[in-house]
Amino acid sequence: MQTTDTVLMIEPIAFGFNEQTAVNNYFQVQQEGNVQEKALYEFHSFVEKLRAKGINVITIKDTIDPKTPDSIFPNNWVSFHADGKIVLYPMFAENRRLERREDIINQIKEQFDVTEIIDYSKIENEDKYLEGTGSMIFDHDNKIAYGSVSLRLDEELFRKFCSEFGFTPIVFHSYQTAGEERLPIYHTNVMMCVADKFVVICLDCIDDETERQNVIDSIKNSGKELIEISEDQMQNFAGNMLQVQNNSGEKFLIMSQSAYKSLKPEQVSAIKKYSEIIYSDLETIETNGGGSARCMLAEVFLPKK
Repeated sequence: MQTTDTVLMIEPIAFGFNEQTAVNNYFQVQQEGNVQEKALYEFHSFVEKLRAKGINVITIKDTIDPKTPDSIFPNNWVSFHADGKIVLYPMFAENRRLERREDIINQIKEQFDVTEIIDYSKIENEDKYLEGTGSMIFDHDNKIAYGSVSLRLDEELFRKFCSEFGFTPIVFHSYQTAGEERLPIYHTNVMMCVADKFVVICLDCIDDETERQNVIDSIKNSGKELIEISEDQMQNFAGNMLQVQNNSGEKFLIMSQSAYKSLKPEQVSAIKKYSEIIYSDLETIETNGGGSARCMLAEVFLPKK
């Protein structure tokens, strides 16, 4: 299935600007003031909106020690699969590697059947990284994985993952305008979202014409409608969306308020043909963390006990 009715979210305790990730996350801007307090309010408001629609949200608190300012984005270090497998991923920033917590895995095991834990994290020692569903976008129905090459997605490791999990890899390079430069986008999931019947994507970020056409062809051949967004909309996190369902099977596309406000009426109409939209104000989290709604959600496809 493309969508799950259960997501894991990590409640922040010491959220803040992470200097280690800012070296190649060009969305991050450090703010003054009580960033943690504001982020916690945004987190709880977001969780309430999801639960109000019947979506199962598992929340686990971060720990004050070790210091993990980006723990609010769990989808980068772990993924939970329908065949009972849990995958742990190699992370670029050293302080993000500390987010991998055995106690979180154990809590998940209490509710779900886990058959195997596959740990890629030791590949960090080779300076190779693959940051989960931040770097890889899965079309589960068609067994396709989209990956934009960056310091956080090693192409060789991405292809190895796809081979082991039965996905066809679609590899490309994407860029954003930062000042006067065109720089690699740090995670694929800020410029692309794959849902059950449609794909939201910023094609303008794929500078190579052949790569862009390969992505377009893959989307069209998969039978999904292509909904294109601009680079300006992508900068407002309009690509950082996730489709989920509730316990009644109703589909929802989750995004931030800034993403929603950037969309044109015809784009909203295209999405609403397939999914109700849920959006929430995540301004503090987006600005300081450089990630948005999708980054905060780790999908749980594991079989329930």
